[in-house]
Amino acid sequence: MESNNRWTVLSSDWRSQLQPETRQRIITKIMNTLRRRLPGLPPEGMTELKKIALRFEEKMYAAAANQSDYLRKISLKILSMENEAQ
Repeated sequence: MESNNRWTVLSSDWRSQLQPETRQRIITKIMNTLRRRLPGLPPEGMTELKKIALRFEEKMYAAAANQSDYLRKISLKILSMENEAQ
């Protein structure tokens, strides 16, 4: 029983170790990828683009089992978007 509780604490602990600056850099990377896909985006569209990037990052952050899973899921999605644009 104790090992199960310890596993739960350890598996959720990765989120507390991830720096806010790291998450912000990831959100910026997502935004830049989306912006390249939408070259004619008007300036007022940037607010919506940021909301989309933020929601996506939050969804991946909440769903990931660990930091590697979080980074893998986001990297695969960014790569997929970049490949679709070509």
